[in-house]
Amino acid sequence: MDIWQTIIDWLHRAGLHVDPSTAQAVGQAADQIGDVAARAGNAVGQMDMGSMLALAAALGWASGFRLYAVMFLVGLLGATGLVPLPGGLHVLQHPMVLLISGGLLFVEFFADKIPLVDSAWDMFQSVLRIPAGAALAAMVFGADNATMATAAALMGGTLAATSQAAKTTTRALINTSPEPFSNVGASLAEDTVSVGAIWLALANPLVFAAVLLVVVIAMWLVIWALWRFLKAIFRRLRGEGEAQDSLQKT
Repeated sequence: MDIWQTIIDWLHRAGLHVDPSTAQAVGQAADQIGDVAARAGNAVGQMDMGSMLALAAALGWASGFRLYAVMFLVGLLGATGLVPLPGGLHVLQHPMVLLISGGLLFVEFFADKIPLVDSAWDMFQSVLRIPAGAALAAMVFGADNATMATAAALMGGTLAATSQAAKTTTRALINTSPEPFSNVGASLAEDTVSVGAIWLALANPLVFAAVLLVVVIAMWLVIWALWRFLKAIFRRLRGEGEAQDSLQKT
């Protein structure tokens, strides 16, 4: 496959030489995967407008949870030929983009599972996930369809903001607990739903649209309830702090 040959060439230029027998074995396996990918690609490659909208929505929504996982997964699907990427998404399958998104995915995978570190990471990533979700959704349609690309960007950014807000408020609540296991469980759940959203959007766009509608409404309700709960905690802590200050002054 082209992606494998490109990686081999890069390794050679970097001074890392792959054993010929290993290269041949991996190449044969890649060819077999390519045959399967070609058959799968014929089904996925003919995307209609509904399928492209579902993919754009999935990219935007999942980016609010796992931006780098989305970029790496979609790029890998395109690079291996499993899914022919539409619009401007082809840039994600470039080896350099795959290398960078994969490295950031590795960092995020562990940072997101450490209490308090995950909240700090989310605060830093909040300025990236929403515009990136909008950009990825727009890239589904590319520059040739500016109207749909603009609509997809608005949809993707809104969905990314929704999932980002749900993630941030939920993690803030979870971090009030001293044990670390809830953080790990929540992080693994986010890993799963991010990958699952992309898969479902590609496999069955109509089912994905129905599930996404229910999930987004549930997220809005959760954000509203958790925000009220966190505000009550902050008011209580501030009240206790003011009471202690008054006692110290007396």
